[in-house]
Amino acid sequence: MPAVGKATAGNYFEDLVTGLEVEHAVPRTVTEGDQSLYIALTASRYPLHCDAEFARALGFRRETVNDLLVFHIVFGNTVPDISLNAIANLGYADVRFGCAVYPGDTLRSHTTVLGRRESRSGDTGAVWVRTVGRNQRGEEVLSFLRWVLMAKRDPGTASGADDAPETPDVVAASDLAIPPELDLTAFDPVVTGGRAWWEDYEPGERIHHVEGVAIEEAEHQMAARLYQNTARAHFNAHALAGSRFGRRVAYGGHVISVARELSFNGLENAVRVLAFNGGTHSSPTFAGDTIYAWTDVLERIDLSREDAGALRLRLVAAKNADPATEDVTLRVTGDDGRERYHPSVVLDLDYTVLMPKRR
Repeated sequence: MPAVGKATAGNYFEDLVTGLEVEHAVPRTVTEGDQSLYIALTASRYPLHCDAEFARALGFRRETVNDLLVFHIVFGNTVPDISLNAIANLGYADVRFGCAVYPGDTLRSHTTVLGRRESRSGDTGAVWVRTVGRNQRGEEVLSFLRWVLMAKRDPGTASGADDAPETPDVVAASDLAIPPELDLTAFDPVVTGGRAWWEDYEPGERIHHVEGVAIEEAEHQMAARLYQNTARAHFNAHALAGSRFGRRVAYGGHVISVARELSFNGLENAVRVLAFNGGTHSSPTFAGDTIYAWTDVLERIDLSREDAGALRLRLVAAKNADPATEDVTLRVTGDDGRERYHPSVVLDLDYTVLMPKRR
């Protein structure tokens, strides 16, 4: 039977031209079931996202959708158009979390291609995009910049593309969105189990988050499915057999979520994620790898509020080596004199959280 060209093979590097605007199909209504499955896959313990009474005491209508679940859903919505044929998602910058998302809200996303750069070998290229997610009222819930290493449809033909944009190093304090309904007067540390407040975190200190979590094949694929992230790199074992890694790669966002939930131990009172200043997936993660995490406190940011301040943190995830007991540094110097990430480090995330002040 002759094949009919109704299905799409996804976009390649050549298709994602600078200036392209994409309104992504299949908006997503977030449900309580999504929240529960996210907890099952990550063991999230932040009470704002699972305790309706705690959330109402802080001024919200009910429990809010986990900030990272919002990120993953908006991100996943872009995959069929942007990164279905991605080799790797390389990094993030200028990630801003907007208004609170509640179960029942419907999220849609729009992406603009900002620039491209072909690789020296000519067979791949990086593409920079900005995505904005909005709810059913048109309110911005998330915006982010990311760059992706893409396969080319015709590796033998040079494109000459080289207009990669500059990326900001940090989201300015003035651009951090604090939910207007937030009222920390009734914040109860008994609910969170936290003992440390904004004033207790000192720039330069390191927090080891103690536990490790193994990445299971079924779980990382289920997480990607929850976010409707259909990238081939996470699923198509047959097609990947002859690829660079020869196997399925865990979605990097799942690694972020696992590391973030490990960081609850030591950052229990963090109310919400305000921004990702920058992030790098420095090495791939595969099923069977065990993830550990530590946090470096980079900066204590005064928001001119009596009830809360912001903390700029560096969350680092390492695989198959416990940084609390083994020699795992963020970077190492190779024999060629070049500095690079330690081979065990899989995630370097510079992000900002909202933390209550001591009353």
